[in-house]
Amino acid sequence: MKFRWLLLGLAWAGSAMARPGDRPNIVYILCDDLGYGDVHGLNPQRGKIATPNIDRLAAQGVAFTDAHSSSAVCTPTRYGILTGRYNWRSRLQSGVLPGFSPPLIDQARLTVPALLQQHGYHTAGIGKWHLGMGLPKAPAVGPIRDGPTTRGFDYYFGISASLDMPPFAFIENDRFTEAPTATKKWVRSGPAAPGFEAVDVLPTLTRKAVEYIGQRAVAKKPFFLYLPLNSPHTPIVPTKEWQGQSGLNAYGDFVMETDWALGEVLSALNQAGIADNTLVIFTSDNGCSPAAGTAELERKGHFASENRRGYKADIFDGGHRIPFIARWPGKIKAGTSSDQLTCLTDLMATCADILGAKLPDNAGEDSVSILPALLGTATRPLREAVVHHSINGSFAVRQGRWKLEFCPDSGGWSVPVPGSPAACNLPPLQLYDMAEDLGERGNVYRAHPDIVARLAKIMRTYIAAGRSTPGAPQTNDAPVNLWKSKPPALDDDGRIIEHD
Repeated sequence: MKFRWLLLGLAWAGSAMARPGDRPNIVYILCDDLGYGDVHGLNPQRGKIATPNIDRLAAQGVAFTDAHSSSAVCTPTRYGILTGRYNWRSRLQSGVLPGFSPPLIDQARLTVPALLQQHGYHTAGIGKWHLGMGLPKAPAVGPIRDGPTTRGFDYYFGISASLDMPPFAFIENDRFTEAPTATKKWVRSGPAAPGFEAVDVLPTLTRKAVEYIGQRAVAKKPFFLYLPLNSPHTPIVPTKEWQGQSGLNAYGDFVMETDWALGEVLSALNQAGIADNTLVIFTSDNGCSPAAGTAELERKGHFASENRRGYKADIFDGGHRIPFIARWPGKIKAGTSSDQLTCLTDLMATCADILGAKLPDNAGEDSVSILPALLGTATRPLREAVVHHSINGSFAVRQGRWKLEFCPDSGGWSVPVPGSPAACNLPPLQLYDMAEDLGERGNVYRAHPDIVARLAKIMRTYIAAGRSTPGAPQTNDAPVNLWKSKPPALDDDGRIIEHD
């Protein structure tokens, strides 16, 4: 309880420093499958991809070294970013949504853009949605129901899901810009607009973002631009001018084109004369995917997870530890770093803190303001703990140096794969000391039963309370199963009962 009052006190201190009258523009750039180690400035020893614009952004702001997506895959992380709530409280407790899925965010739920709208912001989403919407069945032409413009955005332009999921067509507000009357294939086959080509998507999203910034620069109200890029996710399709530029493979080239996209956005802010009043956040929805050709990249000396174990989909840190860089001139000290343990669900509480607003109990249940870390005023941990989640729904909880994983395996695509012979005889839990064992190689759960019991209690409390922050208890949308495999036997104190 004392720790929770501390969180409230820190949030109050952050808002006082931010002055509610200051309403910065907010540009939130979300890459798709960009690993922490793909950013050269964050991984100078083991990174071989040039990322000059991302590195420049870090030099002008703060880089977080222990930031995590709320999931190791796409859809659930996006849910967490926009709602401030862990995805596993929703109906989606594993995997991702297909392109034709109904909306995951309930219409009554407060979202980050809706919160900002309440405080005078114009809001735009430009990019990959991947949270479901009411699409007309292709090739019918008709309005799109329950899309981004019904979830807090004044304007939307982008694609319904990942670039390897149909429908392959651009959407503007509640309509396809061109009806998906053709059939095309990028990994998956499905309805496509005749003029739609995967290679054009990143340049188009970048151009639309630049145009939006120019339009809003002359307006008298602040804006929120949510820019979820399609890159460097599959299909890995760098444009001709970027092909071969990395000297590694097509993924390296696509990362460099992603860096270019950031540079275009930053240039647009400068040219519009609004860079000094804009908070820019650059991050990724999860770790690098093995589809990048990670084995080939590592042979060439590039390690997309830097020094962490695993990749996208995994419960290991490589699955969800991500680059997180923020710039806010005059507020964030340039060239700094933060080792605060943070989660992408923290956007909502941070925005509320900047505005001096109080969130209702039924919003942002897993969101903690990181404003003190942005401003460099934090003197102690802002979070009690962070919950991690893998593609198959496996859980982990991290507090300080300790990380407890509620599974014997990777929970994802790395070895040991769930259900594989290699995983069958492993202990039911994994406990790692992240201060001494970043590579998560030495499972020490047997040596620290008290730590296991404490972390397990935190996890059970978070599930039962429907929230991980102070406030009235809430209800999860569906039952939450902590164990994806057979749970171990526990004693009355929550300690595992070992069997010889």
